[in-house]
Parts: sequence; C-alpha cells; structure tokens
Amino acid sequence: MPPSNNLYKDGAMKLASLKSGRDGRLVVVSGDLTRMADAGAIAPTLQAALDGWDACAPRLQQLWQQLEGGDLAGAPFDEAACASPLPRAYQWADGSAYVNHVELVRRARGAEMPPEFWTDPLMYQGGSDSFLGPRDPIPLRDVAHGCDLEGEVAVITGDVPMGIDPEAALPTIRLVLLVNDVSLRGLIPAELAKGFGFFQSKPSSAFSPVAVTPAALGAAWEGGRLSGRLLSRINGTAFGQPDAGQEMTFHFGQLIAHAARTRPLGAGTIIGSGTVSNRDPDGSPGRPVAEGGQGYSCIAEVRTVETLRTGAPATPFLRPGDRVEIEMLDGDGQSIFGRIDQAVVAA
Repeated sequence: MPPSNNLYKDGAMKLASLKSGRDGRLVVVSGDLTRMADAGAIAPTLQAALDGWDACAPRLQQLWQQLEGGDLAGAPFDEAACASPLPRAYQWADGSAYVNHVELVRRARGAEMPPEFWTDPLMYQGGSDSFLGPRDPIPLRDVAHGCDLEGEVAVITGDVPMGIDPEAALPTIRLVLLVNDVSLRGLIPAELAKGFGFFQSKPSSAFSPVAVTPAALGAAWEGGRLSGRLLSRINGTAFGQPDAGQEMTFHFGQLIAHAARTRPLGAGTIIGSGTVSNRDPDGSPGRPVAEGGQGYSCIAEVRTVETLRTGAPATPFLRPGDRVEIEMLDGDGQSIFGRIDQAVVAA
C-alpha cells in the first residue's frame, strides 16, 4: 500500500482506544482505518500518552509510519471494538462557536441573543466520567425528555497554562475528533431557568472511533478550524452536511483560551466546538438536505426552521429504535475519524 501524503509530516498519526477496562487500550490506526498496531509498549492508554506526550508522541508516530508504510502488518481495525478515544476524561468543556446554532436554539426557547455572544464564546462544563463508545447505544429513560443529536468537532489538549492567549493555545492541541453531544431538549429550559446551567439535560456524549493529530489533517486544518462537511444521518437518511470550517465564529485557540482564563487545563482536556451550523448563502437559517440545503447537525435547529416556516415543528426528537450516524470524509471519500453510529434504546 502506498504511503499517504501526510506519512512523513511531523506529528502525523491516528490513534484509537480499544475497549479494555475503564480507560481502553491504545492503538495506532492506519490512515485508511483498516489496520492497527498495539501501542501498549509506548503507552497503555491515550491518557498516559497525553501525560507524557513529549516522550511518547515521536515513538507513536514512528509506529504509525511503520504501519502506514507497510513495514508492519498490524491487525484488522474494527471500529465497533472501540471505546471513545478517551473513555473518560479529566475535563470536557463544550463551547458554542457556531453562532447561527446559538441564535436558532435560543429563538426556539423565545430567548433573545445578546450581541456579546458574537465576541465572547459560550461554554459549559459537561460530565466526562462515562463517555459512550462510538457504536454504543444511546440510553433514553423517557421519550418526553426530547433526545437530540448534536454533531460537533472537538480537540484534546495537552497541559494549558492559565491565562494563555488564543494564538499560543493552538499548539497545545494534540488531537482532533468528532462528537455526538447528546442533549435532552425537554429538560433544558427548566434547567437554564434556574440560572445554574446544564446538568441532567446533558447525558453521556460519544466520540468518533479515531482521534487524529492536526498534522495528519493536512490543509483541512488551518488556524484552529477544521474544514470539511460534517455528515449526519438519521435512520439512514441524510440529515446534515454543513462545513465545519465555515461560520465558526471562534476558533479552537479562542475556545481553549476562554476555558483557561482563570484556571490551567490538564493534559487530556476535551474542548468541543458546539453544534456545527451553516446558514444558507442568502443568510436564511438553512434548508434541509432534501431541499438542496446543508441541513442541520441537531434536530432542535430543523424544528426551529419548521416553526418559522409553518408555525409549528414537524420533525420529532429521537425515540428508541432510531439510529444516528456522524462522520467526515476527506477529498477521496475516505472516512477521516471513523463513524459514530448509535441506536437509541429504552433505558
């Protein structure tokens, strides 16, 4: 197999965690996501690799080059055997960098959007002790909770000092991945009305099978933004295809700096972009994929658009038996991070 264009780019590699114990077993994964090599001799888990990144990363990349270049046969890679790259993390903080999404979901709640939302990012601290694997089911206790997908991009950082500026924060990014930030829309209004933020309305999130270093993303990664269409499907039907690099008001350096304004961030911190969202070229909120639009990365957005158009939402939230898929393809149609593929089940 010929090596990828990024094979010898400094730091380029793809990593995953196979299900094993609480924190998984670290493997390097070939660029086409077909083969893997055990990385346990370098670091038993991804968190261990992040804690010792300066020493571990060069050795991990060397192993990846051997696998990618054909010098190491490796073993077949099965996305279904993966936990999230970090099965649990010291910190998971989700921003809301796509202000079009913020405006739409606030409109659905009848809330005005303050002008400072264009200059100061929103961020909440989520639960990080029990992430779902990329093929694990989404447990739903009550259909009335309004289960929703939220397709996002996320980064995993190294150690970040308090008070870092946005440009200096960019080199602290170790890995890039995708996330389904599951939300329970029926619980959000009452929680936010208390003035203390999300908790019950944000259950366990799921991440893509594979995490990728920025160097391995090539030209798709620039200035702390990932360009590429974030594809989502519900029950096999195309639901969203917005470009993650467009209309991202705050890049990841800004989001990291926001999180680190008054505290340091430990290696293994995950920072999310918020729901990827694009307007239509004419400035309208966006059209469904079936109508030639870029669609949506969460159901709350399409329900808002339906309400604006007809006076009432028509698309239901997720129910047991529904299936959600999220992934991103490169220019050759190859999956970059693997596919999040989850069924909703009654808990």
